[in-house]
Amino acid sequence: MSRLHVVSGKGGTGKTTVAAALALALATEGRRTLLVEVEGRQGIAQLFETEALPYEERKIAVAPASEGAALRVSAGNESGGEASRVGGRRAGGEVHALAIDAERALLDYLQMFYKLGSAGRALKKLGAIDFATTIAPGLRDVLLTGKACEAVRRKDKNGRFVYDAVVMDAPPTGRITRFLNVNDEVAGLAKIGPIHNQAQAVMRVLKSPETAVHLVTLLEEMPVQETADGVEELRAAGIPVGGIVINMTRPALLDNGDLDIAARGARAGVAKALSQAGLGGARRGGLADRLIDPLLEQAREHAERVELERAEHAELTAIGLPTYELELLPEGVDLAGLYHLARDLRKQGPI
Repeated sequence: MSRLHVVSGKGGTGKTTVAAALALALATEGRRTLLVEVEGRQGIAQLFETEALPYEERKIAVAPASEGAALRVSAGNESGGEASRVGGRRAGGEVHALAIDAERALLDYLQMFYKLGSAGRALKKLGAIDFATTIAPGLRDVLLTGKACEAVRRKDKNGRFVYDAVVMDAPPTGRITRFLNVNDEVAGLAKIGPIHNQAQAVMRVLKSPETAVHLVTLLEEMPVQETADGVEELRAAGIPVGGIVINMTRPALLDNGDLDIAARGARAGVAKALSQAGLGGARRGGLADRLIDPLLEQAREHAERVELERAEHAELTAIGLPTYELELLPEGVDLAGLYHLARDLRKQGPI
């Protein structure tokens, strides 16, 4: 079973929301998950309605062990303490979160491998750390992926893994392969020493069955094409691909027969339906007659959307990966909506 779940997707597909819902879905039956943010947008804090995440792991939620049980814990409450009850009994696993800062991660790295300590902090004051991570984007990616992989491998004093799963809200699909594969490049450049060893250790995690990259998409042409391209690039790089999450799906409002009528613009069929609904006959100038054209236009647009979405869905199915669907929440995603999406993922699991 994968323990590092990397979530990517084209901008605007809701990958951060899906990553958060996945972390909740995985944190059931007493499991602990870590939700990692690497882009510095504080999207996780906004979703969980808490303060901005610092560069430290904090508990942000308790997931339900059974349907109807859900608790929320404030971000600053490390010990568990008092939790606000969302519903049901108190049970379930924990969701922790971490916003990885490249500068702080580099300081950790310098201390871990070179024991710089205060010298490293002096470099930060001089601006050397920021300079290094700015002029070398590859170094930044090495630090971000390295921190997440360290959390995957970390064990407690009893030899048990600290986290059952780590979920990374990763960069968009267009650069996900480069982001994850940068350690391979670094390992090739640095033939020996701690940098080489660290890069190899990270790639052993990223290219192992412990890892799965999930791609989030919408049933639209550009996101679907970018998803297909992303899957191909990841496979070519030897990075395991997990599943495809089709986000913000909308139900078909008409059955196939009505869709056909709508697509053909059949006035007679609409007139008959309006008459049966008690809106009078289809005589010219009457109420039913005035409603026909606007209704036909809306129905035609709906039929076209459904047809296009079915075609895009077929494209995704042809990729040959497990697919999961999350419905569009009309009122937007709040904390309750996040738990709703997590329940939907659990029902479709395992992911």
